[in-house]
Amino acid sequence: MILEKRKKYLHIALNSTLEEAREIILQLPISDRILIEAGTPLIKIYGTDAISQIKEMAPAGTYIVADNKCADLAAREVEMMADAGASASTCLGVAPIETIDSFIEECQKFNIDSMIDMMNVESALSVLKKLKKLPDVVMLHRGVDESEFSKEKQIPYYQIKQIKGNYNVLVAVAGGDTIREVQRAIFNDADIVVVWKNFYQPSTETAQLAESFLKEIK
Repeated sequence: MILEKRKKYLHIALNSTLEEAREIILQLPISDRILIEAGTPLIKIYGTDAISQIKEMAPAGTYIVADNKCADLAAREVEMMADAGASASTCLGVAPIETIDSFIEECQKFNIDSMIDMMNVESALSVLKKLKKLPDVVMLHRGVDESEFSKEKQIPYYQIKQIKGNYNVLVAVAGGDTIREVQRAIFNDADIVVVWKNFYQPSTETAQLAESFLKEIK
């Protein structure tokens, strides 16, 4: 599956267990606008098997994101994620520029999308300006601990237009899980909205929640 610039996507991050991931995936509506992520905790618990198993659980052709948050040894990590069947891999924007450059190059080599996670990066533009090549996706990200312990910390929605005004890349927004935050991300022209909290564990409302988020992301 190839991400299209004319579409808006719901990116569901799975962070609990593979058993619960299976239950959640089975309840999700079939949509080419849903991206499914093997979250960092799952990769740490199960290794790259988390990626391959989630790919098997999901409908054929589903876009699978490996949230490995690469910080070094990009060539090795990208190869691991690609071999496991990921459609995209993530790299930290705070990583050395050499690592990010290598990460993007390796993603192109292995034919998967490169996502740069700008968590704890003050200006995404300042990082992008230093790169040899652009990533496929730039992710503006307020971390879970930030939102928990620094209530005043805002998701930098204003950077979406800054990035898209200068570069031809998709912009994802992570760190907001309410309908209102999803609406704000889309209003500010985000291409991908990442949610996880409402999909941490399966519930009777999983399908309905996914449908309601999809309606907002148009």
